[in-house]
Amino acid sequence: MKTIIITGGAGFIGSHVVRRFVNKYPDYKIVNLDALTYAGNLENLKDVENANNYQFEHADITDAAKIKEVFARYQPVGVVHLAAESHVDRSISGPMAFVETNIIGTVNLLNAARETWNGEWEGKRFYHVSTDEVYGSLGETGFFYETTAYDPRSPYSASKASSDHLVRAYYHTYGLPVVISNCSNNYGPNHFPEKLIPLAIHRIQNNEEIPIYGKGENVRDWLYVEDHAAAIDAVFHKGGLGETYNIGGNNEWTNIDLIRLLCKIMDQKLGREEGTSEKLITFVKDRAGHDLRYAIDSTKLKTELGWEPSLTFEEGLPKTVDWYLANQDWLNHVTSGEYQNYFKQQYQER
Repeated sequence: MKTIIITGGAGFIGSHVVRRFVNKYPDYKIVNLDALTYAGNLENLKDVENANNYQFEHADITDAAKIKEVFARYQPVGVVHLAAESHVDRSISGPMAFVETNIIGTVNLLNAARETWNGEWEGKRFYHVSTDEVYGSLGETGFFYETTAYDPRSPYSASKASSDHLVRAYYHTYGLPVVISNCSNNYGPNHFPEKLIPLAIHRIQNNEEIPIYGKGENVRDWLYVEDHAAAIDAVFHKGGLGETYNIGGNNEWTNIDLIRLLCKIMDQKLGREEGTSEKLITFVKDRAGHDLRYAIDSTKLKTELGWEPSLTFEEGLPKTVDWYLANQDWLNHVTSGEYQNYFKQQYQER
């Protein structure tokens, strides 16, 4: 078995990547390395936690000594690095956590990989998963390309931009076999309910106000999370070393139009009169440094690796709502904090 370490594998996107790799590649040993901070949830992986080729490793990427020890023990041939602080609002109120995890943590992983592989790069790969937010903000037209200059506007996006540059530096300076992808906004099952779509679903269920920044005019490109996992699979296995791939849904929505569509779907699913949920929309003071528009051009990924989204938003959003309505226990555990006891019950009390 060749070992692949997936960092942040208990998080939203990471859990879908772990599940895909565990199920699709039985000849791989998948090590899920996660610190289990507030957004890490092992309940996301109940369906694969007993698989023969799955292993959970409780570790924080900011702990350099621990990371080196884990790499020395498992001798991975590949790394898929998703672990990150990722919520823009939190980065505004507490930027140091983003510097420590997204920058220092990434360097710790790069150093551990470089030391473990020791110049034997054949068959090795360090894959850094990043965000389209590093590119800054677009006007009403245009797209982000792999060649777009970086222009981050928040502590979150600045920390991710820094980590991207460091990964490229290790490729050019040391020859470390790296690949990078920058993805648009994801949605789907297991999303921590501080983010827009799961937050709105939860609040609509409970007849609570849905806060929308400014006038809701900010535009985002939305991608179903399992489509992102498929793209990560393709880039990890077929992407060119030293290359960057943009991953997008070709699916732009203003925040207010998205929430209105979500309200309509929720009214249908909950048997409410149409327009009921839309009355919950509340506009609040805009976020500092709020980027107006993101839009990704994924032509390179489609042309070179044959990937494109499998679901439209009109298909994926109702599917997402169905998942949250069918997994009320998961949502209750997350919103109450109960999910954080799962690690203790499964790993510390056995």
